[in-house]
Amino acid sequence: MSRLGFEGISSRVLDAIEAVPRHKFVPEDEEELAYYDTPLSIGDGQTISAPSMVAVMCDVLDIREGMKVLEVGTGLGYHSAVMSLLAKPGKIYTVERFADLAERARSILGELGYDNVEVFVSDGSEGLAQFAPYDRISVACAAPKVPEPLIEQLKENGKMVIPVGKYTQELVLVEKIEGKVRMHDRGGVAFVPMVGKYGFKERGRYI
Repeated sequence: MSRLGFEGISSRVLDAIEAVPRHKFVPEDEEELAYYDTPLSIGDGQTISAPSMVAVMCDVLDIREGMKVLEVGTGLGYHSAVMSLLAKPGKIYTVERFADLAERARSILGELGYDNVEVFVSDGSEGLAQFAPYDRISVACAAPKVPEPLIEQLKENGKMVIPVGKYTQELVLVEKIEGKVRMHDRGGVAFVPMVGKYGFKERGRYI
């Protein structure tokens, strides 16, 4: 992978991006495009994010060794794999609402040896309360606003990155400091919608 276009990203994050074989996380008919810096379709109306977007999100989160991370929107596990390298020996708990994608992600991650990632099928807008609180939360789908359960599940001094908006989306960094929640816009993005109790109610209405 060329590092052109990844200016400002820490070498630690770029090393993790380069270490993950992205072609293993895309459908066979997309493999020849796997190392282009572009999102790709993975089925069920979902996409794998461009490497540069994964790099930006990981860089903003500043994931460190030993951290416990919640991911909302597993897809086929590419972003999970990158974060697993950054957090190891910490743990990645990742939530996917499509059971078939979750099962394929489990298989790929297992085959490649990412043994600190655990995949769940549920409504990601509600988070994953049984393992909270989390040092970091990474959300790979756009919410109408930051879901309250995710804020509640974020540890003190924790960070969350989440796309917020409908037709116009902003990547938002959420920080919990001394019990107060601070939000910072980190630029425009385009993600599939978060569908669930604290997300958009129906994909059709979003589109």
